[in-house]
Order: sequence, then C-alpha cells, then structure tokens
Amino acid sequence: MKKRILGSSGLEVSAIGLGCWGMSGAYGAGDKKESIETIHESIDQGINFIDTADIYGNGHNEILVGEALRNLRQDVILATKFGFIGGENNDLHVNGRPEYVKKACDASLKRLGTEYIDLYYLHRLDKNVPVEDTVGAMSRLVEKGKIRFIGLSEVSAGTLNRAVNVHPVAALQSEYSLTTRDIENSVIPSCRKNNVAIVAFSPLGRALLTLSIKNVEDLEENDFRRNIPRFQGNNFKKNLQLLALITDIAENKNITPAQIALAWLLHRGDDIIPIPGMKRKKYVKENIRSANVSLFQDEIEKLDSIFNNISGERYGKESSKFIE
Repeated sequence: MKKRILGSSGLEVSAIGLGCWGMSGAYGAGDKKESIETIHESIDQGINFIDTADIYGNGHNEILVGEALRNLRQDVILATKFGFIGGENNDLHVNGRPEYVKKACDASLKRLGTEYIDLYYLHRLDKNVPVEDTVGAMSRLVEKGKIRFIGLSEVSAGTLNRAVNVHPVAALQSEYSLTTRDIENSVIPSCRKNNVAIVAFSPLGRALLTLSIKNVEDLEENDFRRNIPRFQGNNFKKNLQLLALITDIAENKNITPAQIALAWLLHRGDDIIPIPGMKRKKYVKENIRSANVSLFQDEIEKLDSIFNNISGERYGKESSKFIE
C-alpha cells in the first residue's frame, strides 16, 4: 500500500483510507460480522487510516470500530468526529462550544475503547461559536494526550485560516469527487498554504460513480441517498448517461469505474487521501488497486468535464444548511 503524509501531523497514512459510516445504517441495514471482517481485511491489505464519527448510528459505529480494533489499535491511525447532536435524522444541530468538546471526546474514547484518538475532527462548524474557541478547546485535549492531532470538516478557507492561527490543523475532510469539486477554488489552496491534508469523503459519489445503481427504487427505504437530489428523477437519469464516460475509460484499461474515480482523485495531488466507504470486504482490494492506476492527460481532461454537467445538488435542503 502506498503511503501519504497527513499534513502537519507528519503521520504516514495509506493512500486509500476506510470510511465506516455505511456500516451503521447510512445506506441500508448493516451487518456486524461483515463490517468487522471488512475492517480486518482492510488492515490486512495495508489500509491503516480508519474513519468514523460519534453521530454515525448515534454511537453504534464507534462501538463497532472499537470492537474490530480491539487487538489492532496500534496498527491504525484512527479518526473520529464530534459536533452533531440530536440523532442523524431527528432535530440535528451542531454544538462546538468549548465545554462540550471535552464531553464529546470522553464519550468517543469510551465507545472506541481507546486511550487516545489520532485525528479528532470538528464534524461541522457551529456557526454560533467562533472557530477559535472550539479549536482552542480541542488544543487542550492535545495537551492532555486525549487526541494527537486536530481536523476540521466542511469549512471554508477563511475558517481554516482562522483555525490554524490557534493550533495546527492536520487535515480537512470534505466531500470531493469527480461530481463534487466545490473545494477546489479556495479551500484546497488554503489547505496547501497551511500544510493541511485533504481527506476526501464520498470519493465515489455515494456509489453514483461506481455505476452500480441502475434504479434508485432498488435502494432500501431508509437509504440516505433517496433524499439526495442527484439520485432523484431526471437528475439521476441524466447523471447515469453522463457518467457512462467513466465506463468507457475503465473498459479500455480493464478496470472498474470505481478505480477510475479514485485514481482521478489520487492524481489531484499527493496531499489528497480518499476514504471510500466500504461495508463489504469484497470491495477492499478493488479500491486499493486504484492507487496503482495511471491516467493519461486526455483521459483526465475527459473526466474533468463531468463536473460541469452533473445534475442536482449533493445534499438536500436540511443537510446543506450545515455546510459553510
């Protein structure tokens, strides 16, 4: 497994990480046994960057990850997040108040069954609390040894610039893929100026870029994607036609559309670390192999053109309000 440096932390992490949200019901029912086997298979194949959050399954995911890592904790760089309160679909809001930071961290440490967290993210900015106050409280967790490094998620370049004046930020996590490139204009330049790694979640467009979903009606009733505009009505039909370009390039290379989508991201810079969600171990090797895929310049240019024609927003109205 190829490695990349996690920003100012200096930590070496696998070029492909493992996102665990899908193991706790985000995209339909999870399977505990399969999920744990997927985590173990990922580690066996060289993935050492594991991502979870306290809101995933309302704590379920951290407990699951903690159980899977019971005798493997020293082998991984473990990241989790705090800030969301109220349940994934019930009166969701963000709490970034300093007094809450320690409380949330202690709860995550207990669920994960670990004495420290390698990378601790503010999941979303609390727009009622200056980011300096939240990051200041996170820095005190670093001093106490409860967390090693600080991360932010889905914040603007301006907020990132303010945060690093309080304490170094090792990574910024945002949605980034062939179909979601909002962070390229200002956020990525700010990350590079401040030596902050870019951790790309949903690098496969919530499976849209795998071209494995042919009919949204086939998704389970509680699947998060049913509420995303890109997966609805004519938007979905148009996107499937547009993304057929990925299949053409993949077939020419005898690889999968998912590998093309991940390879495109890896070509954007050595500071970009995709964390595709995997809840089945059969996808682990496929995703890892994308790190060895080479793309020609004309292929990159064709893939670049997708973003300008994608139909529908990446989030519905309720979820969008949490993005700065």
